[in-house]
Amino acid sequence: MNGPDTFPWRRLDPRTLLVHCGWMAAPLGSLALTALATGGRITTEAWITLIALGASFAAVTLAGLVRWARTDFRVTADSFEVRSGLLTRRLRSVPLHRIRTVDLTATPLHRVLGVTVLRAGTAGSGERGGELSLEALRVAEADRLRTELLARSGAGAGGEDPVLARISWRWLRYAPLTFWVVGGVFVAAGSAYRALDGIGIEPWKIGFVQRAFLEFGNSMLWLTIPAALLAVLALGSVGAVILYVENWWQYCLEWTDAQTLRVRRGLFTTRSVTIERARLRGVLLREPLLLRAGGGALVRAVAGGLGNREENRRRSGLMPPAPRRDALRVASGALRSPQSPFSAAELTPHPRVALRRRRVRGLLFAVLPGTVVLLVLGVVLRGVLGDSGTRVLLHSAWIYALVSMLVVLWLARDAYRSLGHGIHGRHLVIRSGTFSRDTLALQRDAIAAWTFTTSPFTRRAGLVTLTAAVAAGEDGYRLPDLAAGAAPALAAAAAPGILEEFLVQPGAVPSGEALPGRHRADPLRSR
Repeated sequence: MNGPDTFPWRRLDPRTLLVHCGWMAAPLGSLALTALATGGRITTEAWITLIALGASFAAVTLAGLVRWARTDFRVTADSFEVRSGLLTRRLRSVPLHRIRTVDLTATPLHRVLGVTVLRAGTAGSGERGGELSLEALRVAEADRLRTELLARSGAGAGGEDPVLARISWRWLRYAPLTFWVVGGVFVAAGSAYRALDGIGIEPWKIGFVQRAFLEFGNSMLWLTIPAALLAVLALGSVGAVILYVENWWQYCLEWTDAQTLRVRRGLFTTRSVTIERARLRGVLLREPLLLRAGGGALVRAVAGGLGNREENRRRSGLMPPAPRRDALRVASGALRSPQSPFSAAELTPHPRVALRRRRVRGLLFAVLPGTVVLLVLGVVLRGVLGDSGTRVLLHSAWIYALVSMLVVLWLARDAYRSLGHGIHGRHLVIRSGTFSRDTLALQRDAIAAWTFTTSPFTRRAGLVTLTAAVAAGEDGYRLPDLAAGAAPALAAAAAPGILEEFLVQPGAVPSGEALPGRHRADPLRSR
């Protein structure tokens, strides 16, 4: 029998203390920018800030020293244990068989110091409370600990498996085909404005900014507006390529053994995420509108033990934007299914009335409001703008109505054509969306419950939205606008054993509702 000394306690790396002080970079940088903006003059407020930083540095260093001295960990025969706390000692112990993922993350500061953060995700760790984290370990020690945890948890059996994908820099052409090409520019501009405003600099009062706005307003708008849009697209494309390189540098997706899928990536902030095969509940093939137009797609895992929703979205990526054929190959390789559900020739389409619903919603929420606003402005501001200004607004109203209606009708048809579902072997396949067309292959035995959702409008149209509850990924995945009569049969076929007791078989009469010569026709009843 193993004694208490068989599994010794281990300490974090002493460089943990330096990691705790990394937060000082932002305020020190802010002070440096302030000094540059004021010509090197240090104001009274700046001196107060420096004194506060010195006191904070001393307090954080002392707290980090205490935390390092009073935090240790060990791996026993059947559990992973972490002790922490000064006055109140806390012992967290997780059975090894519940550990599903081991994630190594290193920010630029961690990489400079030669350390990394280890996070062990457990079964059902939807919140951070179900995760054990070690702040700073030497990289070599963290690798050994990850191997030890996965091997002792029973995930290490099996032989070598092939590498599913490695980075190809030809994929960089897909980097600009995302929302962040435009949105990222405005996010970066807003962040810069808040940073400058925080150190007392008003961007609108800077000389070259004022001159740029004056030149823009005095120039011919039919030239300056397209030029500004091209500049935004150019800056966004450069930023998207930089982010792509930083996020997916040295990307590799591989089966390290028969039970463990690992993703490694990152330039400045490195990340290595492992997913146990038993917790991989499905794979999502995502095709945003621009990326789909360029023939690309990306792949995400639907897996348990990856943390809460925010953490899951950061850690579930299996492949960056890449050619669709490569994304299909990776998705099929991750599922390890004899017959890839993504190669299915055809999915079952949804009722035609779903197309009408998308058209009506687009016309009501996109075309009508903009048209009404332009018309009202044209009438209300007639006295201010004069007849010429009113005519411009009225013409703008019908032009907007025509153009937006054509766009809405096209998007509605595309959204309807994207709708589909099917059962292929062990997987339920769901496809929907137009701005982001998502094709999900979900393991049928992972479905824990079904939710049937209707509204007065969908009930009148004979439609229902079916949601599969899964203890992984986003927790629930929707099949929108199914035929109400077909939804219960689909749910029962996809996940047997959940709905059978609620279904009324043909010719059967629910107890308490028997009528001579008649039976209830509803396929689904409540209990």
